[in-house]
Amino acid sequence: MSTRYKLPWLLLIGLLATHTVLAADSLQLEPIEVIGHYDNAVGTSDAASQGTVTSSLIENRPTLRTGELLEFVPGMIVSQHSGDGKANQYYLRGFNLDHGTDFATYVDDVPVNMRTHAHGQGYTDLNFLIPELVSRIDYKKGPYFADEGDFSSAGAAHIGIANKLPQGIASLSIGDNGYQRAVLAKSFDAANGILLYGLEINRNNGPWETPEDVKKYSGVLRYSEGDASNGFNFTAMAYHNKWNSTDQIPLRAVDSGQLGRFGAIDPTDGGESSRYSLAYSMHQKDKDGAFAFNAYAVQSSLDLYSDFTYFLNNPVDGDQFNQSERRKMVGFNVSKTWYHTLGGFDMQNKIGLQTRYDDLSPVSLYNTVAQQRTSLIRTDNVKEASAGLYAENSTQWLEKFRTVTGLRFDAYNFDVQSSIQGDSGNVNATTTSPKLSLIFGPWAKTEYFINYGRGFHSNDARGTTETQLPSGGTATPVTPLVATHGSEIGIRTELISGLQSSLALWRLDIASELVFVGDAGETEPSRASRRQGIEWSNHYIANDWLLLDMDLAASHARYTENDPAGNYIPGSVDKVASFGATVTSLGNWYGGFQFRYFGPRPLIEDNSVRSESTAIAYARIGYKINPKAKLTLDVFNLFDSKASDIDYYYTSRLNGESAAGVDDIHFHPVEPRTLRLTLVYDF
Repeated sequence: MSTRYKLPWLLLIGLLATHTVLAADSLQLEPIEVIGHYDNAVGTSDAASQGTVTSSLIENRPTLRTGELLEFVPGMIVSQHSGDGKANQYYLRGFNLDHGTDFATYVDDVPVNMRTHAHGQGYTDLNFLIPELVSRIDYKKGPYFADEGDFSSAGAAHIGIANKLPQGIASLSIGDNGYQRAVLAKSFDAANGILLYGLEINRNNGPWETPEDVKKYSGVLRYSEGDASNGFNFTAMAYHNKWNSTDQIPLRAVDSGQLGRFGAIDPTDGGESSRYSLAYSMHQKDKDGAFAFNAYAVQSSLDLYSDFTYFLNNPVDGDQFNQSERRKMVGFNVSKTWYHTLGGFDMQNKIGLQTRYDDLSPVSLYNTVAQQRTSLIRTDNVKEASAGLYAENSTQWLEKFRTVTGLRFDAYNFDVQSSIQGDSGNVNATTTSPKLSLIFGPWAKTEYFINYGRGFHSNDARGTTETQLPSGGTATPVTPLVATHGSEIGIRTELISGLQSSLALWRLDIASELVFVGDAGETEPSRASRRQGIEWSNHYIANDWLLLDMDLAASHARYTENDPAGNYIPGSVDKVASFGATVTSLGNWYGGFQFRYFGPRPLIEDNSVRSESTAIAYARIGYKINPKAKLTLDVFNLFDSKASDIDYYYTSRLNGESAAGVDDIHFHPVEPRTLRLTLVYDF
């Protein structure tokens, strides 16, 4: 271990030792009741594709990266095409969601998706999370829910942080390629409530020829009072990460032997990011209704250095560029629910208001050489404000029939001050989104659902005022808010004891897939599209120590506006499968096996170039040394697959190639078989 790594590790190990000694004799552990891995019982949701992941599964399933927490959402695939400090790549319902567009993610109702982002619209970076503190994940799919707004057309996930831990956690991990991780977390009585803290330090080089050299720090401090009916909490979070990147590489360079699978064209790619937040949340509930309020403030920054085309644009110094932003984000959400009876029908009415304000000062794009800025492409100061007002009614019309109707109104203001003449401006936009769900049953422990909804995603603010491209051409401002329409029919059953099974047929239409291309600093037009598919999710408690999961999804994605170039949507996933077996306790032993598959994808519109499929397996085996200590071995890519995390097809140029470059597949390999050993002590 190098000298520069010793200090933070020694500090954290000292904290571990101190808290272990102080707490070992004084803390009486509370019993833990394992209720299962998914809470998708009949009568708990308004759509077949809606559900909840419990902490028991989150604790017992291995994850290679923090962002893989979202793979607990059935049908979701999480990968990476860059360094592990960057937001992950997400796939769901026929989407290559890039870094989060069209899937909304929240942590304790604080939005994670970053709009008008330096790298990608809806950028969802979950690296600030400490997985040991996650208590549940509530997920939804489709635009059928009135309380879900921007980015939620494909779905949404609400990740909850625990107010209280059943015991303190002291965890140390080591693994291949310089992997080191330490976590310290505990909750205890303080004043009239509970104080919880969590700390994480992470180091990792990965398998890359250019060591990733991850230096990650995360911290959480939360004070809470009350219970599930009435309570509040204050939460402070801090995160900082710095890393080197090995981005996607050209297949031709690997096939010729010029480059190894884990090599890099530009070894100076990398990044640095930070996130600091304060949040307050409260809730009140009684027999007449409920009230909820939360407010948040987030300050974040990102500097990302990438080079995807190598020497295509600059044959001498290379094509590296820097995407940079400094952001302040504030907002609040408030809702009021009334329970009552009208005309003999049990009814629930809810109204809510969601606000958000982003101040980017600035968001910029530079040409760079070895992370040194050589010229400015564009810089913008952006102020983006939004307010979403919604109303929802749930009525039990018959013993076996209920409806949920909703209406949502969103208003946006985009204020852009640009370094490019003609690209500054102020734009206002509004959209209205009706929602409807029909729920029938249960009959024979089986429910039936029909869902419809209109949704939207916002476009990058810079695209709404853009008339001139950084390259010198002209541009047409884009539609600020892009409409989506979704529908679904589904069934959920518990007919077989211990099995929760859901089947959904769905469709989603998008008026336009316009995106702001942060890599070029300009808007890239696209066409209207339609995605449709089927999902089958199964969660089975085989006995008191074995949990089984199987999720299958197939989708069909096409542009609906015909073009001679072709109507396939590049990157759209058509087949996804996952299987998991979790052994919670077999004597002193525990463990699990997780397999995921996502099928080949079209890489260009005419489908003449396709990616290979990817199949990866994870395994875990653990042993409880005593009631307070356990040792876990996680094996990632168990069968050492030579697959890709992601594939692209575009033009790039290597030294010695023609000035026009070469069209080629560019891929980011999955990491080879990787072992990680973790010692956990509960105190």
